[in-house]
Amino acid sequence: MRSTNAAEVAWRGLAVSCAVANTVLHTLLVPDHLEEMFYIGLLFAVGSAVMLVVAGGLVVMKRPLTAWLTGVLVSLGMIVGFALSRTVGLPGGYYEAGWESPYGPLSLLVEGLFVVAFLAWLGDRAAHGAAPGLPYRADHERVPVGRGGSQEW
Repeated sequence: MRSTNAAEVAWRGLAVSCAVANTVLHTLLVPDHLEEMFYIGLLFAVGSAVMLVVAGGLVVMKRPLTAWLTGVLVSLGMIVGFALSRTVGLPGGYYEAGWESPYGPLSLLVEGLFVVAFLAWLGDRAAHGAAPGLPYRADHERVPVGRGGSQEW
């Protein structure tokens, strides 16, 4: 992390911890789910790999908005998948009863904390007047003033 803001380091550190915990929890479940319902195991494996990349991105990226958004989408997707699999079920007749302790509650905790960390990071960035992770050159581009053929800089 190349940040001097202590709050940003803390939020990114929390998110990295959540992403790694999410990876570990879902990787432990992959073998059983591959046998039970192949596509669920595959989704767990892909989600675990993506969250590991997200954790790395949050550590090394100077402008980590892409990593944050990817992590939030995967986390929210896992939360929705968990809820659906215990209520209406998923395609192929996949239905789970109960919380699958300790994996279910722990997964929901780290996924929810990742989203909360993102929102806190975003709020902190806004409070300090920093745009959250614009592309490298976007904040340095010169834009012509006026309309038509005017080339005033």
